Amino acid sequence: MTLRPTTSSALLIDGKLVPSSASGRTFPIINPATEETLGHAADGSAEDMDAAIAAARDAFDNTNWSRDHALRARCLRQLRDALQGHLEELREITIAEVGAPAFFLRGPQLEGPIEDLGYFAGLAETYQWETGLGVARPMGIPSRRTVFREGIGVVGAITPWNFPHQINFAKLGPALAAGNTVVLKPAPDTPWCAALVGKVIAEETDFPPGVINIVTSSDHGLGAQLSADPRVDLISFTGSTATGKAVMVAAADSLKKVFLELGGKSAFIVLDDTDVAGACGMAAFTVATHAGQGCALTTRLLVPREQYDAAVAATAKAMAGLRPGDPADPGTICGPLISATQRARVESYLELAVAEGGTIVCGGGRTQGRERGYYIDPTLIAGVDNSARVAREEIFGPVLVILPHDGDADAIRIANDSPYGLSGAVWGTDPDRVQRVVDGVRTGTLSVNGGIWYAADAPFGGYKQSGIGREMGVAGFEEYLETKLVAYPG
Repeated sequence: MTLRPTTSSALLIDGKLVPSSASGRTFPIINPATEETLGHAADGSAEDMDAAIAAARDAFDNTNWSRDHALRARCLRQLRDALQGHLEELREITIAEVGAPAFFLRGPQLEGPIEDLGYFAGLAETYQWETGLGVARPMGIPSRRTVFREGIGVVGAITPWNFPHQINFAKLGPALAAGNTVVLKPAPDTPWCAALVGKVIAEETDFPPGVINIVTSSDHGLGAQLSADPRVDLISFTGSTATGKAVMVAAADSLKKVFLELGGKSAFIVLDDTDVAGACGMAAFTVATHAGQGCALTTRLLVPREQYDAAVAATAKAMAGLRPGDPADPGTICGPLISATQRARVESYLELAVAEGGTIVCGGGRTQGRERGYYIDPTLIAGVDNSARVAREEIFGPVLVILPHDGDADAIRIANDSPYGLSGAVWGTDPDRVQRVVDGVRTGTLSVNGGIWYAADAPFGGYKQSGIGREMGVAGFEEYLETKLVAYPG
């Protein structure tokens, strides 16, 4: 794929599109499907990050942005409408830079998140910003109390590469609607997705200077700089659990609030009263989508022990039909991994699976016939139990581990025997049994018989080491608010 030469490679700082302060330094962007260099992006420096934080601080402290609900709603709708005018350019960039399958861009990879900006614009207008508590007489003094909700201040948003538009807008939308200013640090693997948004903001919207700042960089240290800076009031991070812990440490000195959406090892639970083969086919499809590069994907398949062999065969058959392909092809479900580094990580887990006594039932290596690109065949691992590292650690590739269970209670036990608690699925025909499993599983989202939980108004997040807080919905919006209680004479 050859991109049109219209892609911005500038930083957005204080309302201006600027090159890196480090002598205009850039870094290359690699197409994961071809390993070709697509072009270059501005390589922001520590000085650029400092300037972006200063601009966001000034815009929050010295403008009316945080108090003008109507302006915030108008700007967010402007951004939504302007981005919809760039859909084809964004689609082309996202396929090439992310390796995202084209079919997924009509949903959560592109079009859905842009439309969701309208939902957050509506919250800016309709949210109950103040609530009266009535009159009380503390210490005998009549006092009328009012609770005010207001923006927390400067938000540092650090986002990953797997769903760049969805996660960028899931942070920008509520943070801006709530009255905050933002410094966005996107992943080094996918800077153009954010850079084009910055160009649109600067040229086609009325966002005041400094309200949104976007610093692309190859330097992961800029995320640590953003996390530690005392001028930043909240860090909103999506990524690995290990990096999330580092973010918490960096934020601790200034006691800033953190929102963390982290890893997962979610369980797809199949009960013995359902079509086990059909459920296994859905599990295979799910884990192969976008080459398994999703934190909420179900990567452990729990099936009834007495049907284990048949379930393994059905899953392998379904996986064999999900051959990786060109992400620009509308029929592709499984595209490439994002980088050579990520491919090597996945391959190391496949070697580990065998070392742990597991069996590679299908897949297990690089895709034949694709000498270029970071492709791995959808892979099914059998013959291990839930104590195996491949069953406990997030692999972030098209790899599914199949585990037997001995009934509903055992399935719940295995699902919960994980450091994570992000998502999951349950398939069964008896509503009471299904609900008991739903009630027992400790996880932030669950799909029952194929139900879809993803939506702008639906809070998303995890239990345990899958994160802190919720993204999307009113709950996600309120992550970006402070609470102020004022007492007036009664």
